[in-house]
Amino acid sequence: MGRKTAPLADRELSWLAFNARVLQEAEDPTVPVGDRLDFLAIVSSNLDEFFRVRVASLRSLLRLGKKTAAELGVEPRALLAEILRAVDVQQTRFGVVLREQVLPALRERGILLVDERQLGEAETTWLRTFFEREVRPRITVLGLDQEPPPFLENRGLYLAVALEPAQGPRIAAGPQEIALVAIPPAVPRWVCPPAAQGERTVLFLDDVIRLCLPALFPAHAIAGAWSVKLTRDAELSLEDEFSADLVTALRRALAKRSVGVPSRFLYDPDMPDAVLSRLRNRLGLEAEDLFRGGRYHNLHDLFAFPRFDPGGLRAPPLPPLPVLDDAPSILAAVAERDRLLHFPYQSFEPVLRFLREAAEDADVDAIWITLYRVAKASAVVDALAAAAKRGKAVTAVIEVKARFDEEANLDAAARLEAAGARVVYSDPELKVHAKLALVSRREGGESRLYGYFGTGNFNENTARIYADHALLTADTRLTRESRRVFAYLLGETEEPRFKHLMVAPFGLRRRLRRLVNAEKKAALGGKPAAIVLKLNSLEDPKSIRWLYDASAAGVPIVLIVRGICRLVAGLPGVSETIEIRSIVDRFLEHARVYRFYAGGKDRVFLSSADWMTRNLDRRVEVAFPIYDESCRAQLMRFLELQLADTVKARRIDAEFSNTYVRDGSAARTRAQLDAYTWLAGRGEKDARKPA
Repeated sequence: MGRKTAPLADRELSWLAFNARVLQEAEDPTVPVGDRLDFLAIVSSNLDEFFRVRVASLRSLLRLGKKTAAELGVEPRALLAEILRAVDVQQTRFGVVLREQVLPALRERGILLVDERQLGEAETTWLRTFFEREVRPRITVLGLDQEPPPFLENRGLYLAVALEPAQGPRIAAGPQEIALVAIPPAVPRWVCPPAAQGERTVLFLDDVIRLCLPALFPAHAIAGAWSVKLTRDAELSLEDEFSADLVTALRRALAKRSVGVPSRFLYDPDMPDAVLSRLRNRLGLEAEDLFRGGRYHNLHDLFAFPRFDPGGLRAPPLPPLPVLDDAPSILAAVAERDRLLHFPYQSFEPVLRFLREAAEDADVDAIWITLYRVAKASAVVDALAAAAKRGKAVTAVIEVKARFDEEANLDAAARLEAAGARVVYSDPELKVHAKLALVSRREGGESRLYGYFGTGNFNENTARIYADHALLTADTRLTRESRRVFAYLLGETEEPRFKHLMVAPFGLRRRLRRLVNAEKKAALGGKPAAIVLKLNSLEDPKSIRWLYDASAAGVPIVLIVRGICRLVAGLPGVSETIEIRSIVDRFLEHARVYRFYAGGKDRVFLSSADWMTRNLDRRVEVAFPIYDESCRAQLMRFLELQLADTVKARRIDAEFSNTYVRDGSAARTRAQLDAYTWLAGRGEKDARKPA
């Protein structure tokens, strides 16, 4: 296939299609209403980040000028228009789900969301007292006409309040005074006044402030109050998102801009045009910055919506299953054989035990680890700090460019350095995304290495909701090569070589291509061939061309892609043998699994790397083979369940229609619940049997 003929779906529209799949969960009447609120919160949060990063980037391209953008092969204006149409559709669906489905379902359970116009006298009195005690001391008021003009915080919530003199006629030629009242983030967004028996009343904090505006402005009459919110450019790492030529052009454009320029100004559609015009002028906004929103913004706060009695509002919990609890020592259990962990179905505790044992074991002399996103008050960092304080040589390679987690990572670095650990920050041009830990233990006069290889972060909090796999192993084929990865990260070697691990930027791309081409060659020779890939994102054009070529040769390919997917399935002569599905359920699918038939050997790899250009070329990533038969059987079982899902799986097609996978049978497979049941009922002993 010619390089220029490979069709690619648009990245941004593909991402929006993923967000639409999340919205489908909120629309699903079989999902408990409390969980539907959570999915709405995720949709809102996703769109917020999308505007901060992706839309802000496209807006930057517009500033390059038509000629420059054309030379780079980019047409941002038409794409932006298409994006905004898709976002508008999602926001309309969002409003319908919230107003017409979720809130009525809550009302049936006695939970009422009301505003300041629907209150009784007792509730009003209670709220005024609450305002004076809890809210007023934390409120900031900005005058729109102050000098310099007010600066709106990124994603901060404000009420634009139109004020008129409390007494006497308004001067006809004089404009209304406009104040911006910051809704304080230190006060919970939801306020629950005492309610009638059997009912629970909830208000947005915004409406409590609306109710009490006369107390804030006693010398004025309130002519109106409308919610506004400004989202600012996240100043993303450009190398993660664009080609080198485009990065150079964008950096020139960004050098002329102030930090955190506006990317979206949301306003209440009931706001008068004259008020909106004054806000735009004083805040230095462009017409394309303005977006009609609703009466309320920052609806990711629906995560914190009061559930009161949780009975029936959420799906039954799936507590993490204990694993290796009966092992007196994690290190001894790993020395016996490889151990594969499955989060969040199984507990993250073995990972913490692995690090804590290493900290306490007198024979352990060194620990190396990569940290990309850590929890606040991280138990992982606690264990590493304890090891350093006991005199172990602890080395932590910390990625401080993990978007939106920079602060937590810097805090972790400071804690580790204070404990005596060696902290190494990644190269500014090369993110470290691999999830590795290595423990060196003296045994029989020699050092033995124990390794951890994961698809997800060392984060005990996200391990409760992200579906990931992790391998604990003492297999020298893997641990010795893991040590080479750390040697590179620590500047001990410049060009490490690997036989068993596939490592970016040192050959991961090249070796993946060989694996795909081996399946292609087998198919062309009339032999069985197959590829199954489970990814968060499939974006890299070169990788997509490999898969198109393999499909044209007759290789059956199944892709399980959670988010962005630029490959187009089912095209005659191009991708007829490719099927793409996506699973959105109660856990976030985060694992990357590569399976190749390999002449019946079933070569299976786990990895931190998606098939995106940034992951294959501009990050340190590791894909690791699963050699242990029992571990491989467990992974095959997970893949089988995902490929059989007829409840939460959707097909990804060229139209981004997100149709559910159905087989017409009465029996239904729901991969996540069935995986949990399988692990709980059969346990690790049965998991050793081939699936």
